Amino acid sequence: MTANLLDFDAEGLTAWFAQQGEKPFRARQVLRWMHQSGADDFHGMSDIAKSLREKLLATATIAAAPLISDKLSDDGTRKFLFDVGSGNAVETVFIPEADRGTLCVSSQAGCALECAFCSTGRQGFNRNLSTAEIIGQLWQANRVLKNNPHDERVISNVVMMGMGEPLANFDNLIPALRLMLDDHAYGLSRRRVTVSTSGIVPAIDRLAQACPVALAVSLHAPTDGLRDKLVPINRKYPLAELMAACQRYLHHAPRDFITFEYVMLDGVNDRDADARALLHLVRDVPCKFNLIPFNPFPDSGFRRSPADRVRHFAAILIDAGIVTTTRKTRGEDIDAACGQLAGQVNDKSRRLVRAAMARSDVSTRANLHP
Repeated sequence: MTANLLDFDAEGLTAWFAQQGEKPFRARQVLRWMHQSGADDFHGMSDIAKSLREKLLATATIAAAPLISDKLSDDGTRKFLFDVGSGNAVETVFIPEADRGTLCVSSQAGCALECAFCSTGRQGFNRNLSTAEIIGQLWQANRVLKNNPHDERVISNVVMMGMGEPLANFDNLIPALRLMLDDHAYGLSRRRVTVSTSGIVPAIDRLAQACPVALAVSLHAPTDGLRDKLVPINRKYPLAELMAACQRYLHHAPRDFITFEYVMLDGVNDRDADARALLHLVRDVPCKFNLIPFNPFPDSGFRRSPADRVRHFAAILIDAGIVTTTRKTRGEDIDAACGQLAGQVNDKSRRLVRAAMARSDVSTRANLHP
């Protein structure tokens, strides 16, 4: 059976080459060819002996998930759809800005966490992506962008904020993160690679030890009662445990703050009282807030908070000294905006029933607190 070399970080590839009777520097050479030059075969690796290239042709491959489609938004956002087999697909989004190019990468086909406001959660969970399928999204996107002579934009930042919960696929995520940071691969700084999690506390602690990059936490509610409904993983790891994990992570993080992501849902979590409750919740956690306008999808049961309400909510946080930004919605015309990544996976009926019940509870809360 041939090995897919995209599955290996530097340590893994060095070990694989040792098994083939080859020296460690060969792993570094191949890493550079694959990830810096975008090589997809061994023929053109000119500084590698012909005998080794022939051995690699017989024992190894360089294979990312096939690209199904490449859609360009009116605002320049680009959405790639990749085939991961068995009727499943995952999406990757490139977001160009004046000072950076950010790639939003998926970690799972579907998602098991069932966040009430997220279209991906409607699909249910299919499987974890392999390391090759995770890093392959960056590998493919780099190749596409570099092959366009009219587009000088490059990928300077990677955020693990696509489909799935990254920390639920920990063992495959870590080698991909290490490749992003490796100077023989993509050479990104730890500050420019962000893992977003809904709050799997033990995995946050593991990430701090294994590969501490920038951390973003999908918070979305200031109290356990509301977060239990919006982000069901909170029932297992409630807010007090999550805040404590964030404090521990800051001892290892490349930044001196945690980013809290907060989707703005009209009449649900956007009241002045919710903002003040957030201030109390994060009082001991150095942080910034990223407010996210809700991106509607069919039968979601939620509405986007009005712009004036978002501005007022942000002002309460800012006046208290917390850096707060409001995410600009990008790629809505190609369903590439936050919470809209849906791929080609069918809804799971039992999950839809549970989600509908949760939305009913949340709507009741909204009616009680207009």
